[in-house]
Amino acid sequence: MRREVKLWLAQRVTAVVLAACIFVHLATIIYAVRNGLTAAEILGRTRGSAGWAAFYATFVIAAAIHGAIGLRTVASEWLRLRGDLLEIGMTVAGVGLTILGLRAVYAVFGA
Repeated sequence: MRREVKLWLAQRVTAVVLAACIFVHLATIIYAVRNGLTAAEILGRTRGSAGWAAFYATFVIAAAIHGAIGLRTVASEWLRLRGDLLEIGMTVAGVGLTILGLRAVYAVFGA
């Protein structure tokens, strides 16, 4: 399978994962707010939760992959980047987004 086809497929798969994660995230927020929970109470309930940490880690990784592929397309079309520079840029963007996102997950759910 060609690289472009794999990236196209990865973009679509991560979009499906993101849609599911966004639905769960928003439903949880709506449920919490309707039951009068404050941000501090929500954080108190979720801190140390392996399940929520895994959910948000999945959310972060899907967003990083999806975002990096999208940035690659924009850089290719608008900036006319090609070859190794384009691939390195996509990789740096994806790794950077992943690191930043997982740091946030750890800050919220870690010990």
